[in-house]
Amino acid sequence: MAKLTKNRKESVAKIVSTKIYSLSEASKLVKEISNAKFDASVDIAVRLGVDPKKANQMVRGVVSLPHGTGKDVKVLALVTPDKEQEATDAGADYVGLNEYLDKIKSGWTDVDVIITMPSVMGKLGPLGRILGPRGLMPNPKTGTVTMDIAKAVSEVKAGKIDFKVDKTGIVHAAIGKVSFSADKIEGNAQELLSTLVKLKPTAAKGVYMKSIFMSSTMSPSIAIDLKVAAV
Repeated sequence: MAKLTKNRKESVAKIVSTKIYSLSEASKLVKEISNAKFDASVDIAVRLGVDPKKANQMVRGVVSLPHGTGKDVKVLALVTPDKEQEATDAGADYVGLNEYLDKIKSGWTDVDVIITMPSVMGKLGPLGRILGPRGLMPNPKTGTVTMDIAKAVSEVKAGKIDFKVDKTGIVHAAIGKVSFSADKIEGNAQELLSTLVKLKPTAAKGVYMKSIFMSSTMSPSIAIDLKVAAV
């Protein structure tokens, strides 16, 4: 068993293992237990009572965090020349088409989100083996394949994130930074949880949200009261 570091022991000691915390309490505590020497991310992990192997129980969606992510999201807009200025004005970090398709073919993926147009998606198909595993393939369901490039870029830059239940039935999402105030962490977490409640598949039976945990990068997890999700 790995030996706990001094900082890890101090963090663990601040959490009552038998206690289920309110979202407000967890949002304050996660700041206290973070000992990273950088501005750590605050993450939420929600275990859902769904079977991801069944198409009618897949949970996937997008949410605009009211206080942003705290991260400088690098956006690549793969667009035709007539849309380049629109993408640039909206704040896209990289704008173009063929030159970036060639870079991606060569292995370049130094971006967080790719936004494109329906007419360009055909050219991205062959790049699925590169973009897919990295979660970079644009998808109409997440708003990253659209003709309204300006809106899509602006929303991502402002804090729009997409999430998807993994094969074990858990949704993982980064909802801010430790440097955020507790109120902002709580607000972002509540927005994500409310969105998950709305996306409950009709085919899902029994308890929908089974557990909710909050943590920061390299910190222990804090169990959150399921009442916050009102299910």
